[in-house]
Amino acid sequence: MTGKGYPGRMDTPPTGAPTATPATTTDWLRLDQQICFSLNAASRAFGSVYRVILKDLGITYPQYLVLLVLWERGETTVKELASALRLDYGTVSPLLKRLEAAGLVRRERAAADERSVLVACTGRAEELRERATCVPGALLEATALDSTEAARLREELRRLAQRADAAAERPH
Repeated sequence: MTGKGYPGRMDTPPTGAPTATPATTTDWLRLDQQICFSLNAASRAFGSVYRVILKDLGITYPQYLVLLVLWERGETTVKELASALRLDYGTVSPLLKRLEAAGLVRRERAAADERSVLVACTGRAEELRERATCVPGALLEATALDSTEAARLREELRRLAQRADAAAERPH
């Protein structure tokens, strides 16, 4: 743990962290100082708000995300859907199975490539889309965010995700 620039060195705080002194050397290791913890806590809190908002629609937050992609793009492959949601096939497949059982999506093998599965909304999902138009506004109201704050937050989180993706892809 003594390599030059190694982020784990106790005498070298991460970029943006306060300069360590003997009294504060481990302050940046406190739970409340962790970006990941703040993101996780916010995600869980938003999930709770969405659970309440989506209850009347009869869908879960992950199912809502699947429907958002399908409403936006129309029929798409499972692979494209998983990519858009940043999820793996093993996570998307059970979601689609439940949505299909609820009569909201249909899945079928692509005629051109039977290895590929196409997913599309049913008429019932298109009707649900009309009822879902209130969801974004209800979320803003519930969290007391205005549209400008929400746009700024979305952009900051998008940039953070891009930076984290780039960092994860760099050799370490």
